[in-house]
Amino acid sequence: MNPKIPDDQKLQNFLRDASGGNQKPARNAEAEEAARAHWNTIAKPLHSLGRLEDILVQIAGIRGNADVRLDRRRVFVFCADNGITEEGVTQCGREVTAKVAENIGKGGGNICAIAGEAHCDVFPADVGIADSRDFPGVLKQKAAEGTKDFLKEPAMSGEEALFAVRTGFELAERSVREGYDILAAGEMGIGNTTTSAAVTAALLHLPADQLTGRGAGLDDAGLLRKRKVIEEGIAKYGLEQADAFGVLCAVGGFDLAATAGLFIGGAVRHIPVVMDGCISAAAALIAERLLPGTKDFLIPSHLSREPIATAVFRELGMHAVIDADLALGEGTGAVMMLHLLDSALAVYRTGSSFSGIGMEAYREFETGEKKC
Repeated sequence: MNPKIPDDQKLQNFLRDASGGNQKPARNAEAEEAARAHWNTIAKPLHSLGRLEDILVQIAGIRGNADVRLDRRRVFVFCADNGITEEGVTQCGREVTAKVAENIGKGGGNICAIAGEAHCDVFPADVGIADSRDFPGVLKQKAAEGTKDFLKEPAMSGEEALFAVRTGFELAERSVREGYDILAAGEMGIGNTTTSAAVTAALLHLPADQLTGRGAGLDDAGLLRKRKVIEEGIAKYGLEQADAFGVLCAVGGFDLAATAGLFIGGAVRHIPVVMDGCISAAAALIAERLLPGTKDFLIPSHLSREPIATAVFRELGMHAVIDADLALGEGTGAVMMLHLLDSALAVYRTGSSFSGIGMEAYREFETGEKKC
């Protein structure tokens, strides 16, 4: 049976209103062309910075301006608990989510160290921690205190899921109003590789064993149990035929929902959002299914060691820049990506031109080869 989604019409109304009539968001082609032309004036072999050149062109299209700026940046860390941990799919208990969120709020988390080096503001948000306390430095915008165990009942109601999606969307809007140039997505929640694998398996119609990794460190028995839980959850709700919102409500998580909302908000409000790892990948898949065209406003950072990312990137036609076997989460990989974008932007903004150094420009050949 499909889970009952009482707020599906509310979701459609929200998406219609948010996107100005549910129109597919589009980048500015003229700004992209201007950025691409500018790259070709810089004294270096054409396209020699590879995907980094493409990403700056993409950002120009998103912002509608070839004068690319990445001065103000913010990473969101959406923290939430997952009831599926009751099924023994994780190495540690869900109380760890609250401990890590509290530490991030105090400026002591791994993401805080990495973001400090990247001059990136850290914005942790409690969107569903199973703890009623207020954590200093952490926005409390909680849909509920954790999702349900999806083997017993749907993970969340339609109303709860929509609340989390709206939270992410509104934080993207807030960031635009506050003058940010680029955002990054992060999350923290014990059990979220299980929910992400379940959502991805259902939406891509792939078997759980192709998408399920060891998360934070499962032994072989734990991995088999995790795969079985995902398969049972998908079968319980008949998710092979469900839409993205139905899948999210049945087996997803509040961090996934908030991240999907952030991605949709970035697309609608034309601000680039850097994805993190496998949780971001699952959220991107949800966002693209909810509002087609969202993927064109997202910047993949790295290829997570969890197999979810590979499957989603293939589906969405995305390519990661960093392949370093990362699996830390919290937005750490997304913020590392900012360093690479800074390096490319330095060349884009200050690199010498061909004419400036008295050199004949490289020419583009129809074969695609880059020759003098």
